[in-house]
Amino acid sequence: MKLVGVTSCPSGVAHTYMAAEALKLAGKKYGVEVLIETQGGSGTEDALDAKDIAEATCVIISSDVGIRGMERFKGKPCVKRSVSELIKQADKIIKAIKDKFDSSVCD
Repeated sequence: MKLVGVTSCPSGVAHTYMAAEALKLAGKKYGVEVLIETQGGSGTEDALDAKDIAEATCVIISSDVGIRGMERFKGKPCVKRSVSELIKQADKIIKAIKDKFDSSVCD
């Protein structure tokens, strides 16, 4: 399973990167590939490409401000949380997404 997301906070510094790191660590814990674009004080870093977005099961938006390029995710399942909520609950959020979308095929 692959998840993509964007994190951004009003100042675009610490919390943007803390949220990205929390998602990546939670992804490792649950065996989920997580690619996160940050939109912060330094501009956009680790920009998501169209292929990764197309392959993603779900999009995570962790933002307390507007995200640039939201149109890229049109039609994708999307989870939106505040940056502080995501930092505190990344494990819970990744697990919920995995449980919802990671189903085995019955014979």
